[in-house]
Amino acid sequence: MSPTARALVTLELIQNNPGITAQRLADRLGVTERAARRYVTILREAELPIQSVSGPHGGYRVGRGLRLPPLMFSAAEAMGLVMAVLEGHREAADPADPVGSALAKIVRVLPERAAGQVRAVRDAFAPLPAGESRPDPELTTALIGSCAAARRLRLTYRMSAADRQMEVDPWAVVLRHSFWYLLCWSHTRQAQRALRIDRIVAIEALTDTFTPPADLDSLRVLEDHLSQGWTHPVDVLVDATVEDTSRWLPRSLARLEPDEGGGTRLRASTNDPDWYAQQLARLCAPFRVLGSPELQRATAALSERLLRASRA
Repeated sequence: MSPTARALVTLELIQNNPGITAQRLADRLGVTERAARRYVTILREAELPIQSVSGPHGGYRVGRGLRLPPLMFSAAEAMGLVMAVLEGHREAADPADPVGSALAKIVRVLPERAAGQVRAVRDAFAPLPAGESRPDPELTTALIGSCAAARRLRLTYRMSAADRQMEVDPWAVVLRHSFWYLLCWSHTRQAQRALRIDRIVAIEALTDTFTPPADLDSLRVLEDHLSQGWTHPVDVLVDATVEDTSRWLPRSLARLEPDEGGGTRLRASTNDPDWYAQQLARLCAPFRVLGSPELQRATAALSERLLRASRA
């Protein structure tokens, strides 16, 4: 193997094993420790940011800002690539997975400003449904930056009838149930909102800043929000504890409250009672639909279909 090839292998070893020692490098390269150090010197002479960390847990690692032609990513390009990977590959957050390993390499060598943004949206994801549009990476990057800077935004949001302008305090960007959301406080509506990012047409950063909610659990807040505000109310009593019920139903389906009798009260709303009745069928305990006429009818119709199927 030529010295140039060994230097490139050295770079890959350091990238994949941050903190690797000169002795371990030498073992992997099949050379002496002195030779391994020489390959590190070659990389540094090529202006690659190879850092040395002293101490018992020290070694070599790649510093921030490494650029390897042709991998010249802008922040928006990096965000677009990461979003596409997360939406299309469920194991992308696992570094042991080949795609996850490649994604981790990209994140490791990005400048901290871009790396922090893409790392913030890597933990929860799902495939994009057919027919749905993907949010613009540049706009998504700007939204994440506004969340980090706690800077108020004026945005244009596409509604079914007409576009609407609103001023919001952006709290967090969250990927859930195959959609990207901006969790925020709307000063226009004086209410908490979860806005689909693919429906945000334009944004303008304002001079005002804000203090985000303390200890914000953005995923939990989003799922609570998604279970409310639909056409038909939902009120269901489950003969099981809140802990058990939460294992059978996703948090976005309803707000779970303990009942005086030891059961669980499901409070939510839905635009599709038939679909909601099918979700309730996943419960592994008796339940009663209270005060929700549309859902009562949908549940009764589902039970009739199941009974007919069993008799057949």
